[in-house]
Amino acid sequence: MGAIKRFFQPLTRPSKATLGFILFLGFIGGLLFWGAFNTGMEATNTEAFCSGCHAPIVAEIQETIHFSNRSGVRAICSDCHVPHNWTDKIIRKVQASKELFAFAIGTLDTQEKFEARRGYLAEREWKRMKENNSQECRNCHEFEFMDFSEQAPMSAQQHSSSLAEKDKTCIDCHKGIAHKLPNMKNVPYWQ
Repeated sequence: MGAIKRFFQPLTRPSKATLGFILFLGFIGGLLFWGAFNTGMEATNTEAFCSGCHAPIVAEIQETIHFSNRSGVRAICSDCHVPHNWTDKIIRKVQASKELFAFAIGTLDTQEKFEARRGYLAEREWKRMKENNSQECRNCHEFEFMDFSEQAPMSAQQHSSSLAEKDKTCIDCHKGIAHKLPNMKNVPYWQ
């Protein structure tokens, strides 16, 4: 007991050195926390992490232009489903914790259960993308940088007219670009 009192005694009347040491420990602790936090965030943005629960969906993407194309640029799950700016990314990660919980309790632990809710999940994701003006698409595809002369005539016409329409966004026309379109008959709007 005496050793414990002697250890904490300097803290009752801290010297500048003690105060500096405590601040230094706090700084080092903060760096360690921030490094671990960012490492965890990045680990949950990998295809390997996503395929832990969504293996059939990740395999589905391998048949699309977002996986294999003439330019060699490849999008992974987090490119489309996780916002790139930090604040929105944190909000999305908190929302995703609910999805992890649903998987853990068995709500979507089989392909059959997933297919039964696929329409609802797609509608929810399309709504999210519509509300944020398809920001994840625009991280790579921006109207202002498109060369319409290099596009097929119909694509060029649609993209240039979309510029004029304020409420039109990528997901309005490009549903099913990376995933199979779900059967939307009898889509349950419950959670």
